[in-house]
Amino acid sequence: MEFLLHLFGAVALLLWSLRMVRTGVMRAYGSQLRHWVGLAMTNRFRALGAGIVTSLLLQSSSATGLLTSSFVTRGMVGAASALAIMLGADLGTSLVTQAYSLPVYILSPALILIGYIMFNKLESTRLRDLGRAGIGLGLALLALHLITEAAEPIREAPLLPQILNLMSNSPVFGVIAGGILTVLCASSIAVVLLVASLVKIGILPVPLALAFVLGANLCADVMAMLASMGDPPEARRVQLGNMVFRGIGVIAILPLLPLIVPLLPLLPDFGGGAMRQILDFHVGFNLVLVLVFIGLIGPVSRLTRKLMPDATKADDPARPRYLAASAVDSPSIALANASREALRMGDAVGEILHLSLQALRSDDRKIIKQASDLDSLVDRLNEAIKLYLTKVSRESMSPEDHRRVIDLITFTTNLEHIGDIVDKNLMELAAKKVKYKLKFSPEGAEEIEGIHDRLNGNLQLAMNVFMTGDLDLARKLFAEKQAFRELERQASESHLERLREGRVESIQTSGLHLDILRDLKRINSHLALVAQPILEAKGELSPSRLKDA
Repeated sequence: MEFLLHLFGAVALLLWSLRMVRTGVMRAYGSQLRHWVGLAMTNRFRALGAGIVTSLLLQSSSATGLLTSSFVTRGMVGAASALAIMLGADLGTSLVTQAYSLPVYILSPALILIGYIMFNKLESTRLRDLGRAGIGLGLALLALHLITEAAEPIREAPLLPQILNLMSNSPVFGVIAGGILTVLCASSIAVVLLVASLVKIGILPVPLALAFVLGANLCADVMAMLASMGDPPEARRVQLGNMVFRGIGVIAILPLLPLIVPLLPLLPDFGGGAMRQILDFHVGFNLVLVLVFIGLIGPVSRLTRKLMPDATKADDPARPRYLAASAVDSPSIALANASREALRMGDAVGEILHLSLQALRSDDRKIIKQASDLDSLVDRLNEAIKLYLTKVSRESMSPEDHRRVIDLITFTTNLEHIGDIVDKNLMELAAKKVKYKLKFSPEGAEEIEGIHDRLNGNLQLAMNVFMTGDLDLARKLFAEKQAFRELERQASESHLERLREGRVESIQTSGLHLDILRDLKRINSHLALVAQPILEAKGELSPSRLKDA
């Protein structure tokens, strides 16, 4: 039991260290990595290269798959490019195992020490995250060394030869065992390294170890598939397609193992011996998948669509209704479609504002969750509108159409900011009010509701200004910016007067009250910006509000 405990502890350390490397890299370069991957998906060969590099950095094909699924869900990449990046990710993870097998265990203490100093002593967030990755890399090398040492006593187990003989006679059992280990560990890299370490010390014979490696490859996407069960079908098809690649590969290669085993010693091992043979087979298997399936991505994509068809939903509120792809060659029609979608987005923001007042009145936590869901809807519509506008033909656009595109992006961006203010600020204040069971004074509650009602009216006015471009309405909306500033000042003074009177409710809710007034004024400022392009075009705004000296 003692050596099993040491072995399982070493495997757990390996899993944790690989997670640390992935987390450190994602925190340091996550946004740049997502941007780069998105740009690389213009064709299958660039996507293949992006998959290799991304999995080398993240050290996980599953993490690369989940990242790719997020692009597919948002319509930023097609199925062919997504499957190509997964082929590259599989090859990249096999190269990671090669790197860990190099005789660099001596670097483990240095990597841990340097990573610790970077993480604890440096102020730069990025350098600290890279320090985390360095600690993980050092711990991974240490874990592999501990696995080798902990597994030594297993060779003396009396039942081991019988179990290995049984499995060797039927390599399918090896595939099943490797698959189960991969699902339990949630890391094919860890399982392949574990198998290679056991081969190195003579516990596993090479033919059986190759079957384990095939099982690890077959089930590498199972946990990612389970993690994405709540995602739309188009996102889950990424993992399904990759499992199809690997499944066909395993079925084709498994009967050929007796022919492959004698060939592996002929490859250069650089002193790695049998361990190197296992890792070379792992790389070779994924390289064959790339060469065979890079030209068959289209048929596999169609197969995954048949196996996992689009879900039939009556109405997904976050799905755009008016952004017809067929209209992108006609700017006037496309801009009209985008404008209709922007109004839908404005209606959703109006509902969020209404919920924020309800939350402040009723102390209902469910309303806070509803507002958060609506803010996610607003974010998705904002992204969909912007992506749609990037596809509209620029060649046939008039100068007025170009200005309309800018106005649309500005309008939706302001709406998205308003949703964020409500979700991240007002709803957080409402949650604090519920948590501490606070009550506004009657006068304070009346002031907030009055300003809130006026804000809702300004939202409707802003949408009318956006759609009609009416100059008089634009003047009225822009004037509300100064009017709101005065309303906030008067409400703050009234609140301070109640504090001087010693009103208990006002004292308890003073911070909440002033923060709510500030956030409502910020929201109104975003609405007033809708009128600015119209007033500027008519020459009714000066370049600067500062008085001339």
